Amino acid sequence: MADGDRPEYRIFGMELSPYSRKVLSYFRYKGIPHRWILRDATQQAEFQRYAKLSLVPLVVTPEGEGIQDSTPILERFEALFPEPSIHPPDPALAFLSALLEEYGDEWGNKPMFHYRWTYEPDQRSAAERIARDMMPGLDAASLATAADAVRTRMVPRLSFVGSTPATAPIIEESFVREIALLDAHLARRPYLFGGRPAFADFGVAPQIHQAATDPTPGAIVRERAPRVAAWIERMQSPRAEGPFEAWSALAPTLEPLLRDEVGGTFLPWSAANAAALAAGEKRFRVELGGRPFEQETQKYHARSLAALRARYAAVADRSALDPILARTGCLPFLA
Repeated sequence: MADGDRPEYRIFGMELSPYSRKVLSYFRYKGIPHRWILRDATQQAEFQRYAKLSLVPLVVTPEGEGIQDSTPILERFEALFPEPSIHPPDPALAFLSALLEEYGDEWGNKPMFHYRWTYEPDQRSAAERIARDMMPGLDAASLATAADAVRTRMVPRLSFVGSTPATAPIIEESFVREIALLDAHLARRPYLFGGRPAFADFGVAPQIHQAATDPTPGAIVRERAPRVAAWIERMQSPRAEGPFEAWSALAPTLEPLLRDEVGGTFLPWSAANAAALAAGEKRFRVELGGRPFEQETQKYHARSLAALRARYAAVADRSALDPILARTGCLPFLA
C-alpha cells in the first residue's frame, strides 16, 4: 500500500520509451500512487507474469491485473481518477485534444524514431542508454558490446515507421514545422489547451521530449523552440496552473498546427494506410505536401484511426467542431 490506504500501482517502463514517459507523466499529474519500475533483465520474469505483449508501458493494478497500451491506460484511469480532468468541458475542444493526442502517438513517433536511428551520434547515444538501462552493472567492454547489439537490431526497424532516404525530408520538415508552430502557441500558455494539461499534451509532449534527449533533434529543439523545450520538461511533472481556455483564445496559434500537421500531414497518411489495409495491400503510397511517402501498411494505425472516427461520431453536437475541422482540412478524413 502507499499514501495511507490508497493502493499502489506499478508502472513497468523504459526511460527511452515515449509511451512509458506518457503514462508516468499522467500518473504524476493525477497524484495516483505508483511505483516506477525500469524494465531490465532483473525484472523480466515479473514483467512476463502480467504482460500480454512484450511492450512497455505495463501498468499492474493492486489486484494483479496487467494493462498495456498507453492510450487505453489513460482512458481507463481517467474514469477512475476523473479530477483534475484532462478533457476540456467544451465537447469540440475535447475532440480536438483527442485528435492531437492521436497525432502525437501515431505521427509524432516518426521523427522521434527517425532521428534516433538514422544519424550515427543519435544511434550511439540511444543504444548505449538502452543497453545500460536493460542490463545494469555491465563493465565498459560489455556495455559497448551490448550497445552495438541494440544498434544493430534497431536501425533496420526504421522502415516500420516509414523512414527511408526518400521520406526523410518529409519527416524532418514535419518535425521542424511542428515545434515552430508549438513554440508560437506556447508563448501565451503553459499547456496546449490553457492552464492545465489536456489529453493532447500527454500524446504530443513525450515524443518531442524523447527526441530532445538525442543529440541531433535535441539541438534543434533547444535552438529553435525554447518554449517547447520548457513545456516538455514541465510535462515530466505537470500540474494545473489555471483553467482550460476557450477556442477563441486558442485558435490563432492552434489552428495552424491542426491545419499544417494534422490535416495536411497526419490524417492523409493515416487514411491512406487504413484504405490500403482494407484493400489487402502490404504497402501504401500517399502524397504529402506534393511528395510521395511510402511505407508498409500498419494494422495498429488503422485500428486507432477507426477509434478516432468513432470518437468523432460520438460528439452529439458538432456545430462548433465541424467548421474547425473543415478549415483545417481534417473533416474529410473523419466524417
